[in-house]
Amino acid sequence: MVRNPDKDKDIIISRLKQQGCRITKQRLMLLDVILEEDCSSCKEIYYKAIKKDPKIGAATVYRMVNTLEEIGAINRKNMYRITCDENDNGGYTVRLNDDSSINLSESKWSKIIESGLEACGYIKNQKITSVVDRKKSVSVK
Repeated sequence: MVRNPDKDKDIIISRLKQQGCRITKQRLMLLDVILEEDCSSCKEIYYKAIKKDPKIGAATVYRMVNTLEEIGAINRKNMYRITCDENDNGGYTVRLNDDSSINLSESKWSKIIESGLEACGYIKNQKITSVVDRKKSVSVK
């Protein structure tokens, strides 16, 4: 798939705004660094970023990378390559033992979780307000 850096940048900016993040000059510059080159680590992103803005701190880079990972814009396993898709407004992918997967929107995921919690007797006439992911990947055995 051919990536369009400008379109990817717009999608990521939109996701950041949805999460309540301010779009600062440093964040935009870090996005440009990540979009322009494949970086293998936060340190590499930092070294490229300080060439453009010597005042940027390593903590700023790490926070931005974590934020981008949280919104699904980058993937550490893909060496900080952009992984967003304009048709993907977030959501979840469930991987199955036969190597197939199911993509679920956030609303569909919430409905499934609510149905499961209700069926198991954990909730009764309640709605989920948030789900805290304490791990990045959960293996079910």
